[in-house]
Amino acid sequence: MNRRPARRRIAVVATAVAALAAGTFALGAGVAGADSRGKSAQPSARMATEAQVLGLFDNWNAALRTGDPQKVADLYAADAVLLPTVSNNVRTDRAEIVDYFEHFLQNKPVGTKVESVVNVLDRDTVIDTGVYEFALTDPATGAKNTVKARYTYAYEKQDDGTWLIVNHHSSKMPES
Repeated sequence: MNRRPARRRIAVVATAVAALAAGTFALGAGVAGADSRGKSAQPSARMATEAQVLGLFDNWNAALRTGDPQKVADLYAADAVLLPTVSNNVRTDRAEIVDYFEHFLQNKPVGTKVESVVNVLDRDTVIDTGVYEFALTDPATGAKNTVKARYTYAYEKQDDGTWLIVNHHSSKMPES
């Protein structure tokens, strides 16, 4: 019995198995390097830092101080959902978000974070959740009031690098 052909078959099979394993590994690495939208991870794309995420609230709060509901709405994605602090209506498009801020901004709100927890989910998605307070001024009487509320902001990084709010939930603290 000649063993040479059997060894050759084993060598061919072993080479094929090794090639298959290498291809499987390469495919897995490619999938692992892609984010949820199928984009490949780029070495220059970095995860957001906690300070950057906290700065997104500062931008939003500055937009409130302009008194312009359009500027505030510009910070929300076109398909964003807003569950606002002082309204019973869920806002699911730009017109509804602008409508909410037209009324809310009459109170000259100034937000201050009391507690914040940041979760960086991936390079394009972050969540900031916690507690904030709003100093409000009644437009009719000038009386000052503070509203303490829980909040959650979910942000997504856009293709141009800007971060937009895709979900914003704010609810008055039940003990208040």
